[in-house]
Amino acid sequence: MAVNIPCIRLGCTLLSGFMNAPLRTAINFDVQGLVKAIAQNHSIDSFAPALMPGQWELLGSYMQPFALMPGQVLIEHKAVDRTLYLIESGSLSVHYEDDKGRVRLAVVGPGSAVGEGAFFTREPRSATVQAASPCKVWCLTPIRFTELSNRHAEVALAVAMALGSLVSRRLVNKPKRIAVT
Repeated sequence: MAVNIPCIRLGCTLLSGFMNAPLRTAINFDVQGLVKAIAQNHSIDSFAPALMPGQWELLGSYMQPFALMPGQVLIEHKAVDRTLYLIESGSLSVHYEDDKGRVRLAVVGPGSAVGEGAFFTREPRSATVQAASPCKVWCLTPIRFTELSNRHAEVALAVAMALGSLVSRRLVNKPKRIAVT
């Protein structure tokens, strides 16, 4: 599924403060770029659903791709939003300021996800996430996930299980706990 669009947001809810500056040229999005990024990520932070090629294409049709420029905010701390984001390329910085004014950091790269905490819990976002470099990201809103669940339960289950695995691995790895957003 190839999609050629400029750096704009279509169909995914954005938080206040997200500034989306279009790129000079269109970016080609193809779910196979995301599949490749996931296949190459063998870290503790990998998002690895057990999907067949046709299922990836199907999942891609439920997601919206977009691009971020460095510094653009993707997720704002304490915002009420449940959108899940899968990273195809680039890196995202995850941070927040605790009660003592300290900033905690995690960097999340290609083949991983952010937003899984609020996606599952329906709680406000636990951290701010912004682009540390130019990024290609795919978003999956709760509404689209529900549609996927109703029409293709096996694909939705694979996504949910992979996200559950990612959350579990992040929670036992102290430096990555902050990445659960």
